[in-house]
Amino acid sequence: MQEESEPKLRNPEMERSRKPTTEPPSTALAYQDPHYWNERFSKEEHYEWFKDYSHFRHLIQAHIPPTSSVLELGCGNSQLCEEMYRDGITEVTCIDLSAVAVEKMQKRLEAKGYKEIKVLEADMLDLPFNEECFDVVIEKGTMDVLFVNSGDPWNPRPETVAQVKAMLEGVHRVLKPDGIFISISFGQPHFRRPLFDAPDFTWSVEWSTFGDGFHYFFYILRKGKRLSSDESSSGKKEIPSISLFQEELEGEDFIFRTNIDENS
Repeated sequence: MQEESEPKLRNPEMERSRKPTTEPPSTALAYQDPHYWNERFSKEEHYEWFKDYSHFRHLIQAHIPPTSSVLELGCGNSQLCEEMYRDGITEVTCIDLSAVAVEKMQKRLEAKGYKEIKVLEADMLDLPFNEECFDVVIEKGTMDVLFVNSGDPWNPRPETVAQVKAMLEGVHRVLKPDGIFISISFGQPHFRRPLFDAPDFTWSVEWSTFGDGFHYFFYILRKGKRLSSDESSSGKKEIPSISLFQEELEGEDFIFRTNIDENS
């Protein structure tokens, strides 16, 4: 199921945050190296992957009630948790694998008085939470990192598939029975749906798009709402081909575009 995005006014201050203060790595494989992230976060204060909040705020507001308990995977130095907090979503827990990112985020939130937001050092492939404890799990660009060495996007390497499934199994486990998983991604539906639709999961899958010229994807997976295989098949739509021009991408997002081109 696909919804149309709505145009958003550009925020000049947020647009500046799209420009990294560190040089992109020479190879996309660096994105899977914890040492790279610790070094980067020690120098960089803020960077937004896949557009800033203003481009998809309407989708957040449509799918996350203010009373929700939210888990953000791979917060890094993004302002996503702060933007949700300002919109009244205050019960937020952020995790990141980088101890540097966690410490700096804790200090930043404390300085702004956002004391309700929790920030923990944790691995999204091994979530340290009880079953069915969050209304919403959200990630923005974090899952895409698992695909930087995936090989053929139509037939990803077994190691990639195993990591993605471990992540999704953890998300499914910690979501409440009627919880939702939101994935903000570069990955197109024909690459993501085979993983989202694995038989172990009970969620339905829909998506919206946002962005100017180039579309990013806002996936909404609703736990316990999966249709039967026949209904799911009948509800599928043809995915239009998307022209990927590097000049339409911002910051380091072109890294993921390059990965798809090289392996397609």
